[in-house]
Amino acid sequence: MRRYLAECIGTFILVFAGTGAIVSNAISQQAVTHVGIAITFGLVVMSMIYAVGDISGAHLNPAVTLGFVLAGRLPWRDSLPYIIAQLVGATLASICVRTVIGNVSNLGATIPSGSAMQSFWLELILTAILMFVILNVATGPKETGLLAGIAIGGVIALEAMFAGPISGASMNPARSFAPAIVGGNLQHLWIYLTAPFAGGIVAVPIWKVIHTYRKESI
Repeated sequence: MRRYLAECIGTFILVFAGTGAIVSNAISQQAVTHVGIAITFGLVVMSMIYAVGDISGAHLNPAVTLGFVLAGRLPWRDSLPYIIAQLVGATLASICVRTVIGNVSNLGATIPSGSAMQSFWLELILTAILMFVILNVATGPKETGLLAGIAIGGVIALEAMFAGPISGASMNPARSFAPAIVGGNLQHLWIYLTAPFAGGIVAVPIWKVIHTYRKESI
């Protein structure tokens, strides 16, 4: 249970800080800036990896949990409790953002600026890159180690920096689910509930090929 609680708390902090930065930016006449929002997401993920990575692995993301399962690094029986914990934590975070800061900027919901399919493919590719990095720096089923937090937080900030204005750079179904449900903005939610999972699935065989090649080269 402590692993599931760690996932719930970690995802809560991720969504509260990340979407909170978006809402704060909207009510402060862009004082946080887009760069600040991207850095916030990267830093909060990095912090949570160091805070709870040795307990639950700090997945904080249903697509990452699925990726670990498909890579054979997390038992199937743990996947559903992990995902439920992540969704609960994210939803509680959006409720807190709405209560404390206000129902502004769609509570930080991810909304495409262009076509739906453009954002779908972008989210798929972004998540595949993220999952590939995670699988290569994580230890076992956990995102632990000295460089794991820096590498994973860095790639999230990087992707949010250039893709955020187009698709929102969610890469995380829980992060998009919560503000959409709490704020009632469901029109484009399907993109962010499908593309990240697809991206996580795509990354696994690529990682396996690279991982096998590394073993044969040694």
